[in-house]
Amino acid sequence: MVATLLLPSPAQAAAPDSPAVPYSNPLVNQRADPHIFKHTDGFYYFTATVPEYDRIVLRRAATIQALSTAPETVIWTKHATGEMGAHIWAPEIHFIDGKWYVYFAAGRADDVWKIRMHVLESSAANPLTGGWAEKGQIKTPMDSFALDATTFVVNGSRYLSWAQQDPGINSNSNLYIAKMVNPWTISGTPVRLSVPTYGWETAGYRVNEGPALIQHGGKVFMTYSASATDSNYCLGMLTASATGNLLDPAAWSKSATPVFATNAATGQYGPGHNSFTTSEDNRSDVLVYHDRNYKDIAGDPLNDPNRRTRVQKVYWNADGTPNFGIPVADGATPKRLSSFNFPNHYIRHWEFRGKLESNVSNLADSQFRTVSGLTGSGTVSLESANFPGHYLRARNGEVWVDKNDGTTAFADGATFYQRPGLADAASGVSYEAYRLPGQYVRHFNFLLYAQSVGTTTANQDATFYQQ
Repeated sequence: MVATLLLPSPAQAAAPDSPAVPYSNPLVNQRADPHIFKHTDGFYYFTATVPEYDRIVLRRAATIQALSTAPETVIWTKHATGEMGAHIWAPEIHFIDGKWYVYFAAGRADDVWKIRMHVLESSAANPLTGGWAEKGQIKTPMDSFALDATTFVVNGSRYLSWAQQDPGINSNSNLYIAKMVNPWTISGTPVRLSVPTYGWETAGYRVNEGPALIQHGGKVFMTYSASATDSNYCLGMLTASATGNLLDPAAWSKSATPVFATNAATGQYGPGHNSFTTSEDNRSDVLVYHDRNYKDIAGDPLNDPNRRTRVQKVYWNADGTPNFGIPVADGATPKRLSSFNFPNHYIRHWEFRGKLESNVSNLADSQFRTVSGLTGSGTVSLESANFPGHYLRARNGEVWVDKNDGTTAFADGATFYQRPGLADAASGVSYEAYRLPGQYVRHFNFLLYAQSVGTTTANQDATFYQQ
């Protein structure tokens, strides 16, 4: 009785502001350093590094998933001699002041590692069919290895961020930022934001590269890639106030650990070189990145063609910081299931017991993939994101996350009918046990059970939103 009295009162139910996304991975095979730009014309534009390092390609589609099969157009090819003749890397497409711009890195045909940043411009409405003019190299005070230019606007000012080698620092590349006077020219003296120093930034090579920016809740978050481009590759993050001086290194704080890294359980290795976009309904932020589905690589990882483009939803912690979770397994993107009557509380597993909890910092504990039911037509099963092969399962009236043992009894307990929400049929979902008609997954004292419902409270306890 005491425990019940201490429970918080249910809040008024409301469908989440950011519903689940429907994507399936991988999005595009053999495309690294991906960049997806959502334009006001209703299309998504996609570009990425091709394994041959010899050209820049573009796709466009009305949805993110449709980019997977969208026709690909070559908009530019490397020069036969001289500058921009080799190592065509990491293109990004942006729309600035009525024109399209592609930022990319390129080496010389006669010196392939003399890599610098370059810009293309097009005034066409459709950048796949328009012509492209070479605006030249983005010049920086140091004439050294430079790549991975990205551009963004914060509080009305346009910035460029990139990676560059400083001959006076023992690293392969550091992160820099500068304001821009036009889309191909920086102004003032660049500011160095980060040097690789942590062990996870210096595995194989001492690398900070591939900056990408996302803004949320009055803060700016700059993710970047670190270490060699094998399974050590991962994402770090810098954070600053959107109202601060972004040209002051002291305005930025650096994560002490990676924010996104290899996950052997899901079979994803070396996730990195990301960008950000938004979902079709503009209600979810989306992380775009590449990785491989195997760890061991023969020879130089840069000669391995099998980095592939992937996408998954960005979640936001209660403190306003992004939570990227883990690189999820191939296939359907997992979802979170939030409570109808306890908003911001999610179904999760803790020591494999199903429960309801808020502020789940280990995001993957609260993510489940909706798959075809292990038994019975028209049914679903809910597979754990961070324990593939483990499913939400009703046993002895309780709900656990158990490993599939291949038995009929297991399949029956881990199979549900996904019904319209008992307390919100329009937006919610409820899960009726396959072998126990009338019994639904519900929470009680924040633990999950499979129980009969029918009362207003029980119906609310058994209703969830997919996020």
